[in-house]
Amino acid sequence: MTTTDDTVFSVVYSSTATEPFSDEALGDLLQQCRDANAERDITGMLLYRNGRFIQILEGPEQAVRETMGKIERDPRHDHLRVLIDEFIEERNFAEWTMGFEPITMPDKDAPEGFRDTFDDLESHGDPSATLRAARELSLWFRVRAQQPR
Repeated sequence: MTTTDDTVFSVVYSSTATEPFSDEALGDLLQQCRDANAERDITGMLLYRNGRFIQILEGPEQAVRETMGKIERDPRHDHLRVLIDEFIEERNFAEWTMGFEPITMPDKDAPEGFRDTFDDLESHGDPSATLRAARELSLWFRVRAQQPR
């Protein structure tokens, strides 16, 4: 794809925290992300549960790639895996320098067919299934963020 200044590059990755994050540590991380992303014209979302991160970054390709380089070198992350990297028509998270949702563990088994992790996708590496799951996740997050709490 030929890129222009208006082209949006998107990366979805998962990683494991090297140590559990407290609510305060997550808040600090979120503020760092928001400040850095605002300066670099990057938007996205961050999910954290049980020591696992899933993050979507979108913005100018060079800025997103440089941010990914910093994340890959960040000692707070381990087992980082890029699930999707692609050019997209428009931002999915244009209003958020970094949306965030702490996800609690359910107290019962998930309903049949319900996805609550990317573990199965990471094990077989089907990029089309990963892409569908990430898009479903981003849609869920955007809809949830618009609901009154």
